[in-house]
Amino acid sequence: MPAHKTGTAFAKPVDPLLGQAINARQALRPSQPKRTDKRTGEQVDFLFSYRARTISSGYINSSIIPMLCRKAGVPAVDARGSITSHRARSTIASQLYNAKEPLTLFELQAWLGHRSPESTQHYAKISPNTLTKAYEDAGYVARNVRTIEVLVDREAVTSGAAAAGEPWQPYGLGHGYCTYTFFEQCPHRMACARCDFYTPKDSSKAQLLEAKDNLQRMLATIPLSDEEQAAVSDGHAALNRLLDRLASVPTPSGPTPRQPLPTVEVRRDADDHL
Repeated sequence: MPAHKTGTAFAKPVDPLLGQAINARQALRPSQPKRTDKRTGEQVDFLFSYRARTISSGYINSSIIPMLCRKAGVPAVDARGSITSHRARSTIASQLYNAKEPLTLFELQAWLGHRSPESTQHYAKISPNTLTKAYEDAGYVARNVRTIEVLVDREAVTSGAAAAGEPWQPYGLGHGYCTYTFFEQCPHRMACARCDFYTPKDSSKAQLLEAKDNLQRMLATIPLSDEEQAAVSDGHAALNRLLDRLASVPTPSGPTPRQPLPTVEVRRDADDHL
């Protein structure tokens, strides 16, 4: 590994205002001889050079930058410490990396003149706004939650029937309703096992529910597990795998999907008439 971060001398684009300022300074400054760059060993033209001697970075940071800050009316020290040339380089690099049309890591490496991208990574700090935008573009929340309709029976709530155990917020499943209060925690929510909490939509009970005038229709977001997300995104194969895994998982009412539905014996007295 080289002892220094930067490579050989190179050319890079800068802001037009900076270019104009450099040209104006060079037009006024007497011609200066080339000097050896201690980092690269090359003979180069130093921008900050006076009487054939380079101006040290220590003098730039301790005298020139504070003087420029005073002229600009800005503080020379902030919460992170003194304003230095290195901080200016780091700030510009971070801005280029977080711009609307950002430089890639390798483009930024070339702009900074680094030999290795590992050195550039110290400058390529992601801003909170860029991170937020990337998170939104990733669509994690949109992919991993589903919105489901919930009917809130306000009469059951106000009358106290809900506190007594009466269903008051059935979840719409498309083909029916689930009256299980803790629907979000039910493992069968993506593949309803038709347990005792299930009401078919074409049943008289569901029709009476939908006919109520005091229903409040709301939307609830349900987070999906990896298996449930796969069932939504990957189709029948993933759904069948989910169903197979849930076959032995108890439903909220107790039985598992593998267990047959209980049979009800109906007796009729001899004197009953059809």
